[in-house]
Formats: sequence, C-alpha cells, structure tokens
Amino acid sequence: MHNALSTLVMVGGAMLAALLASISLAGTVHVVARREQGYMQFIFHAMLFAVAAGSLLSGRDMTSNFLTEEQALPDATHPLMILLQPLVSLLILGVCGERVIAHWLQRHKVPPAWLILIAFIGFWTSTVAAPALFGAHPQLSHDDLYPLVIGVAASLASRVERDQGLKAARDAIFVFMLLGLLVLPISPNIVLDRAYTQGLIPGLPRLAGLSPHPVSMGLLSQLGLLCLMARPYQRRWLNRLAWTVGLTSLYLAQSKTAWLAFILCLVTLLAVDRGPAAWRRLSDPLRPAVGMATLVGVMLGVMMLAVVLISGDFGDRISAFINTPEGAQLTSLTGRDRIWAIALDEWQRNPVFGYGPSIWDEAFRASIGMANATHGHNQFMDTLSRAGTVGATGLTLYAIFLLLLSLRFTRATQGLSLALFLTLVLRSISEVPLLMFGYSTEMFIHVLLLLVLAAATQEAHRARPISTNDSAASIRPRSSTAPSTPLNRPSHGRLTTARLQP
Repeated sequence: MHNALSTLVMVGGAMLAALLASISLAGTVHVVARREQGYMQFIFHAMLFAVAAGSLLSGRDMTSNFLTEEQALPDATHPLMILLQPLVSLLILGVCGERVIAHWLQRHKVPPAWLILIAFIGFWTSTVAAPALFGAHPQLSHDDLYPLVIGVAASLASRVERDQGLKAARDAIFVFMLLGLLVLPISPNIVLDRAYTQGLIPGLPRLAGLSPHPVSMGLLSQLGLLCLMARPYQRRWLNRLAWTVGLTSLYLAQSKTAWLAFILCLVTLLAVDRGPAAWRRLSDPLRPAVGMATLVGVMLGVMMLAVVLISGDFGDRISAFINTPEGAQLTSLTGRDRIWAIALDEWQRNPVFGYGPSIWDEAFRASIGMANATHGHNQFMDTLSRAGTVGATGLTLYAIFLLLLSLRFTRATQGLSLALFLTLVLRSISEVPLLMFGYSTEMFIHVLLLLVLAAATQEAHRARPISTNDSAASIRPRSSTAPSTPLNRPSHGRLTTARLQP
C-alpha cells in the first residue's frame, strides 16, 4: 500500500511538473513570439556555471593520477549538483524550445536556413537515433534530445541571435577563466596539476581551471579569444584584461591542439581581413620593389630550410627522439592508438549501426581495462564504433556540408565561419566535439558554427537581388507601353551578403 501510494505521488508530481513546464513555455512563447531574439544565449552561461559548480564542489585533487588511463576519474557528485543539473537542463531545454516555436511562428518574416536545419537533423538521426534504436546495444535516453533541440534552435538563428550568442559565449568563457585563476592561490590542487611532466617547459604546472580537464581549458580559452576577436569589448582596459586572461589560460593549459588551432584561426582571420590589401600592395605595378623583395625573401627562406634539412642528419635525431619516453607517447598519440584499435574492432563486429550509445560507458571500460577511455578520442572512430557505417556516413556528409558553407561565407563572416570549422576539425582529431549524446562544453564549437552559418544564410537570402521587371509588372497596367529604362530593367547585380557588424 505504501509503495503504491509513493508511486502515485511520484507520478502525480511528474505530471504536475510537466504541466507547469508546458504552461511556462507557452507563456514565454506568447511574450517573446513577436521578438526577433529570445534568450538562447544564456545556454553558454548555464553550461559553464554547472561545470564550475561541479569542479568546486567535487573536492578533486589535480594530481598525475587524475590524468592517467589506468585509474578512473574521481566520482564525487555533490548533493547540490543533483539538484542543480536538472535545473540547468530545464533552462537549456526551455530557452531553446521557445526559440524553435517562435521561429516557426515567425517563418513568414524570417525565412529559416532550411538546408542547415535539414543537414543537422539528418546528422542527429544517423548518429543518435539510428544506433539508439538499431545498434547492437540499443538504449534510449531523454538526454539524447537535448542536442537535437539546441542544434535546431541554433540552425534557425538570426543575425541578432548570432551577435548575442557570440557576446554571451565571450563573456561566459572569460568569467569562467578568471574564476579559475582566482581560485589558483586559494586552492591550487583544484585547478592545477603540479605533477605534469609532458609540457615544453619542464616543471611548469598544467592549468585545468574550473574545467573538467586541462584539454577542455585549452579549448575554452581558444574559443574565448576567437569570440573576442569577432566581438571585442568597447572599453580598452576590459579588452586588454580579457586578452591577458585568455592568453594566460591558453598557455598554462598546455594543450598543443588548442595552441595550433588558435594560431590557424588567427592566421585565417588576419588573412581574410588584411589579405586583399596585402595582395594589392604586392602586385602593384607602380611599386614592384615590394613584390620582388617578398619573393626573394621566400626563396632565401626555402633555400636555408633545404640546407638545414640536408646537412642536419635529421634521420638519426628522429630515431633517437622516438626511443625516448616523449617520442613513444607521440608515436602512440598518448595511448589513443589502443582506443582506436578497440573502436575499429567494435565496428567490425557491428558494421551497420554500431555498438550503440552505451559504448565507452563504465561497464564497457571495465571490460577492456581502460577506465579513462570515456570516448573514442577521435570523432570519426568514436562515431564508427558507436553508430557504425550509417553514423560514419552521416558524419562525413555533414562535415562536407559544413566545410562548403564555411568556405562560402568566409568573406561575409570576416573569416569567422572558416576559423570555427578549422577549430572543429582539429578538435575532432583527438576529441569528440560532435558527440550528440547529452550536452557539454564540447558543443560550444558546434553551436557557435551553426549560429554563424545560419545567420549568414539568412543575410544572403535577404540580400538576394529582386528583378525590377517582376515587381513593376505587379503594379503596372497591362496597357502600359512605357519604354524600357534603367529603372525597370532586370537587375543582374552580384549576390552580396552582410558582414558581421563590429
């Protein structure tokens, strides 16, 4: 009797919560349905707030054991996090769901980016829904719907929502980094791994800040700086402070992938912004000395590099380096080759739909004896093992689609679309930023890229030239015999797209 009563109370509470959530969502939609922007930008604040709270409440100790593959990560879920995490999930689901409904109601005013929306839904279907239903170990969870709602809302974003999202991500990341640096003198073991020995400078500790791992800290630092370049602060002192905090966190995180991604992104943004002017100076026939000096400098640099390679006996040096512990870690990609071999074996056992969403969970890691292999440590290998050939095909097609759109809108976004895509690709080599099971800070790159591409697509649609003959025919009487003039001739101007506003 008592169990039946408890079950009835739980079911009634769940129904009441669902009713209240529905009423709240309907009320929110009614309030903001006529607005061009909603509150989707708060998802960046919510995610980082949950991550920071979890790190501070976990009582973790950033020792070398925290990073090894032989031991599991500490599991210290604070009771407060059990209450906080569902609230964050409801906030994210609410603000993103409201935007999806509001965009549907306003579709006649702001035409959505249908191709991006269809591509994203197809990607989610092939990598999440298919293995969850037809994988060797099928498993359905409500967490799988969060990335779908977030991605759909991002695919429908307007220019205003893109600007809000970039500013919100910038602010949230820099507050997150600053808090991590402030905790450093108070409780260094929570944010700093002082036993790290694989950095370029021996003895330099590795900063994780309030993120789960130093690699995550490197990603967030790089993204924060990228958003800062796209949307700098208006106050000079605040801009300088943000650059100082971002570069310090990026350097101390000692993530080589993040360093490389930041350099490539910086070069991309500078090339798009200043490349045309530099090329005009180099190719100016009135000042040929500049172009000739540049060409001679490049030729001398290539010759010097060739001489060094020929006379430096690099073969023996490379062999000696490979025999060192650091070289062995590099050739094995710090043990990731073992994880990739396991992922390939699981795909061969289940080639069509893969193992299923539960691969790399605690039970699977225990069976393979690799407690810290929480994912495939490569986006393609992880998707191949988790979702099989169906998921790998969907991932490949989706990546090609994002590449083509990023290249198309490189000039319109001042290089930001291409920089974000490069970050996503480099991150995918050793991590899983396109993992669509649940949500985490890994989704930041994906969401920001979708925001930028969706807004650029809508701006291109609005800037599309309209034939003046068509518009004139709709208002001119049929008996009109007015001669053709430049005012009513068809416009054949080139398609232009709006650039990101400073």
